[in-house]
Amino acid sequence: MIKADFLMYKRPVETIMGILVLAVAGLFCYFAYSVSDLQVVKGYNVSANFLKVGGLNTGSDVRINGIKIGTVVSQKLNNDDYTADVVMSLASNINLPKDSVASIVSDGLMGNKFIKIDPGHSKEFLKDGDKLEKTKDFKTIEDLVGEVIFMVTGDE
Repeated sequence: MIKADFLMYKRPVETIMGILVLAVAGLFCYFAYSVSDLQVVKGYNVSANFLKVGGLNTGSDVRINGIKIGTVVSQKLNNDDYTADVVMSLASNINLPKDSVASIVSDGLMGNKFIKIDPGHSKEFLKDGDKLEKTKDFKTIEDLVGEVIFMVTGDE
């Protein structure tokens, strides 16, 4: 009988501690999500065509000078010319000139891929649904090594 009484008094403490642990874990997840800048940027959509995307994923960042200004919303293969159509959502407070250049780059040697925007100098700005005409494709390590070899050897 003593053992049954002991279990009755132990369960409320365990239940309260379990609820407390779950609440702290929930707060930690919320804090980590809000600090990590993983939110999708809502704004206007702009598209661009690339020959190679090199591992770019939906949800990847769009950056200017290292600052996140957008998110890759979708990517698909264009059946006409077999290029990759990439759609980005850019923050509505960013006015991007029409002659801006989009390139796919990497965060270091093994880092994630993102789209780097080099703003142009045009007086006209991109609007929702517009297309970036100037793009630079992703260069793989093999491409870079090949360029260095040809530069050193002088072969054309």
